Amino acid sequence: MTEVINTERLTLRPWEDSDVDFIYDLYSRWVVQRFIGTEPAVMASRSEAVERLARFQAMDHPVHGIWAVTRKEDGLPVGTLLLKPIPASGDEPLQPSKDIEIGWHFHPDHWGNGFASEAATAVLDHAFASGLEQVVAVTNPANEASQSVCRRLGMEHQGLSKKYYNAACELFLVSKPAATDPAAAEPAV
Repeated sequence: MTEVINTERLTLRPWEDSDVDFIYDLYSRWVVQRFIGTEPAVMASRSEAVERLARFQAMDHPVHGIWAVTRKEDGLPVGTLLLKPIPASGDEPLQPSKDIEIGWHFHPDHWGNGFASEAATAVLDHAFASGLEQVVAVTNPANEASQSVCRRLGMEHQGLSKKYYNAACELFLVSKPAATDPAAAEPAV
């Protein structure tokens, strides 16, 4: 079951049946879809949103998830945050690799508020607290906004890679922060 995660301004929660119209609104916009997939396309019907919602709801894992990101103040959905195995390049259909990716899709009405960085930071904290050692992100080479989010998250740019999705993507990586030894932080006497 997808765990609820709260931040200062946001709640990341499992998708609900009532979210289908938001999903359709979000993924039917070219400005959102233009960097998603090897052949970007907008969602053309509400029935596609129903299918996407079912896929989001089917994610049943103690660590991985696809969250509805909502504003804490009023519950308004603002985007999607995902943490899941990333498909390795290869024969179609693509198969998940052992690597775990983080990604985000936010409604344009909510761009520029820091929501992607805030939500992704919380999900990375969740991932590392749950035992993951590293997480990757991939972006379309032209998606400078998502690359900026990756950098704000402390992800290191690995360059252009064709390792995932049968596409040339900018690859970013972040590793679990080293645990600090409280004894090491104490001054020597």
